[in-house]
Amino acid sequence: MTDWTFGGLWPYEPRWFDTPDGRLHYVDEGPRDGRPVVLLHGNPTWGFLYRDFIGPLVDAGHRVIVPDMLGFGRSDKPDRPALYRIGEHIRRTDALLESLDLHGAVVVPQDWGGPVGLAWAVDHPERVAGLFLLNTAVHVPRGRFKVPFSLTLFRAPGLGEVMVKGLAAFHRLFLFKVGVMAPERLTPMVKRAYLAPHPTWSSRTAVLVFPREIPVRPDEQPWARLAARMEEGLERHFRDRPVKIVWAMRDPGFTPDVLREMWLETFPDADVVRLDEVGHYLQEDAHERIVPELLDFLAKEDFHG
Repeated sequence: MTDWTFGGLWPYEPRWFDTPDGRLHYVDEGPRDGRPVVLLHGNPTWGFLYRDFIGPLVDAGHRVIVPDMLGFGRSDKPDRPALYRIGEHIRRTDALLESLDLHGAVVVPQDWGGPVGLAWAVDHPERVAGLFLLNTAVHVPRGRFKVPFSLTLFRAPGLGEVMVKGLAAFHRLFLFKVGVMAPERLTPMVKRAYLAPHPTWSSRTAVLVFPREIPVRPDEQPWARLAARMEEGLERHFRDRPVKIVWAMRDPGFTPDVLREMWLETFPDADVVRLDEVGHYLQEDAHERIVPELLDFLAKEDFHG
């Protein structure tokens, strides 16, 4: 039996949302009348990535919602690759968040949580007061996107199955090695928490699909249509609302060029905090620097809604 508290690192009550594709897990902590803060993970992580965010946010009076996408964390893991295309994750997360009837929310996305969470924001701008962006992208690629070498291996037919589904290499190579600059923070218990949701070949299907969803050409469909819609929606609905960007400058995928050429074109007036010597999983490398920035953002900004 898995101890899903991982020695007390994740003490939160599990909540469940049923979809036709499988059951989604999420946590919903803090006062019901607090400002909702929605924290969205990427690949191959789950809500545990935000374990150091939840307590301080709740203590400050906020309501904190942390979903696990299908195929991740404690959510169900059907072995059907088509269920893990980005549009399907967006559809299910939209249904979950709409079921909670949130108002005045702040969305905090990272990695694939960007397109998933920001699609909800664009489709329901009346529910979202502001954005606190971590390393992610929702844009039409400018030129050809450079995929980190380790992810090119995971994208390769056959080899990707062996590495990601057979050897758990996305966890052991990218998450534990490439994606953090301070690997000593990944204690044996923390590594156990990240490995626990994906113990078998079939349970890692969602982990394999995401690197194969990465768009590398400007005209790549259906990403190009989705990205164009999100870029337009973000500019239309959120340029006059509070936006803060906290960016890990040593991310091998979402590089400083992504910040400069994409996000600062979308939000030229955004407040930007650049974290030197911090990697892709910046919640692990620098939570003690990010959480105060988020609390300050929530306390000082003049939010709509």
